[in-house]
Amino acid sequence: MKTKIFNKYIIIFFVFILLFTSGIKIHSVLTEPKISDWNYHQLQKIDKSKTNFSFAVFGDNKNSVKTFENLISKLNNDNVLFAIDDGDLVYDGENEKFRFFLNQVKGLKKPLLTVFGNHEAREEGRAAYYNLFGRFYYSYTTGDNYFIILDDANEENLDDEQFAWLRNELKISQKYKNRFVFMHVPLYDPRKGDYKEGHSLKDLNFAKKLNNLFDKNNVTMLFVSHIHAYYNGIWGKTPYILTGGGGAELAGSDPKHYFYHYIKVNIENNQVKYDVIRLKSPDFELLDRWTHDAWIYIYAFFAIHFVDVLLISVLIYLGIYIVFLRWNWIIKKINKWGILSNPLE
Repeated sequence: MKTKIFNKYIIIFFVFILLFTSGIKIHSVLTEPKISDWNYHQLQKIDKSKTNFSFAVFGDNKNSVKTFENLISKLNNDNVLFAIDDGDLVYDGENEKFRFFLNQVKGLKKPLLTVFGNHEAREEGRAAYYNLFGRFYYSYTTGDNYFIILDDANEENLDDEQFAWLRNELKISQKYKNRFVFMHVPLYDPRKGDYKEGHSLKDLNFAKKLNNLFDKNNVTMLFVSHIHAYYNGIWGKTPYILTGGGGAELAGSDPKHYFYHYIKVNIENNQVKYDVIRLKSPDFELLDRWTHDAWIYIYAFFAIHFVDVLLISVLIYLGIYIVFLRWNWIIKKINKWGILSNPLE
């Protein structure tokens, strides 16, 4: 009787695993965004003839849930023409993490452009990002303003091809009043002092080379992220804003630098003004993050490893069945066949 009851509960448990895993996989397939060249299509939505307008910049949302949703809600009620996510959209480059991000930003009523961050490059995410969002670096104009988006996700430098492209883009941009440059990893770590390496480009010589190029071409503002905080200042002759408060865990506790936010850039009569818009975070933010992050990772694991989970579940069930439920029967059969009998007796 006890064996039958035990067997009943084992079967119920594995049926639950089967239904749970299958449900996640079906939901993942049904909710998978059917997109490609995201940034190209978002660019088509921007009225590039505007001369007086505002845009938003933020970075490091990194699969945040409540804080990032608050950011989206805030942007929907703000008079910005478009927004730029300065990298680390997701925790890693698995397709399921991108799926979660894209389903979140469906609620954003403004065009959203993205920068390739180092977390997107994880788990072979470069290919997934390219398939979904398109080119890793690109440029565009709006009014008398030139926008340049870079890819420094390797956290060291720009390759020769991209650097040559950047020099040409900066040359072209001289015809415009303002030049805005966006890259995820900062040239230097402002927490370490002037022009110091930290959570920044690891190739300090290249960082200085890039800084000199920005200085020479009078970059209006360099936007960076990567450090989950807010800083602003000047590197050489180039002003910078570090905005990493899009929802990822904050990198410190000093309220002057560590808070959730986005930057609102206001352009009016060729004058540029930068406002820091603070965001509300949920009560018990850390607990909220752990709860939602755990679910995202569980969801992604079962969606990606659907077949593996089912096969392992079947093998575990068979192992339990043999060891706990049929062991005595197996021993009896072995004894009957004389396999365990001593031939010397």
